[in-house]
Amino acid sequence: MTRNPRIRTINLLVENNPGVLNRVSGMIRRRGFNIEELSVGPCETAGQSRMTLTVDAGHGEGDQVRKQLGKLIEVLESRDLTDSPMAARELVLARVEAATEDRGPLLAELRERGGRVIESSPNEVIVELTADPDEAAVFIKKLRAYKLKELGRSGPVAMRGLRTTKPKKGEAANAEPATPLPWGDSI
Repeated sequence: MTRNPRIRTINLLVENNPGVLNRVSGMIRRRGFNIEELSVGPCETAGQSRMTLTVDAGHGEGDQVRKQLGKLIEVLESRDLTDSPMAARELVLARVEAATEDRGPLLAELRERGGRVIESSPNEVIVELTADPDEAAVFIKKLRAYKLKELGRSGPVAMRGLRTTKPKKGEAANAEPATPLPWGDSI
């Protein structure tokens, strides 16, 4: 999947205070840009949160947005990760209408992508996939072939990657396979 080249992925470290999200989104809105996706949550330091946003802005405009965000008092760190190696994941939850006997292809697709079933009934299944943004988009497109009843997708959670160069198209972002845990998840 080809991403819009104008979309910039910006990562912020902010103080976890009331109104910070409003000030960040207001500053972007006042500059005439649109926030395409947003994810925010507590991080490794108490009292701080990590925010990842994708903004529809070209390279120069994205740099301007990042610098303007850096001027907000509560913003402690501001990075544009778009052209850098980055680790990014999104969560997809989907409710699909599928009778138990008709789920084979859906479950095969889910297993192939590392997803799992969260809940099931005789006529519906709720599935989960955590993947990079492009893989999540491909999975959602494939889900539309089934009777998709409800869909939820998080914005990306991203951080600087460990590589010194961005992976080439089709190359895995991490070379090590996931290690299975005794209770069924992976690390």
